[in-house]
Amino acid sequence: MQEQLNNPLHGKRLDEIILSLVEYFGGWEGLGKKIDIKCFNHDPNLKSSLAFLRKTPWARTKVENLYLKVMKDNERKK
Repeated sequence: MQEQLNNPLHGKRLDEIILSLVEYFGGWEGLGKKIDIKCFNHDPNLKSSLAFLRKTPWARTKVENLYLKVMKDNERKK
């Protein structure tokens, strides 16, 4: 339980993370430029992205790390 308190992704759903990044980078194309994976660059949609990221740990890690970076940058701007 204690380790979840220190996990900044605790309580964040993967679909929410993806949609936040899509919005932040101005669409799927912008996100695809930041993370060059097929599910973001070729006929992107939430369902296919979730399926890919759930079965591909290295890609999910990239998405989660980008999300944490964006959130950290947004906190600094406040």
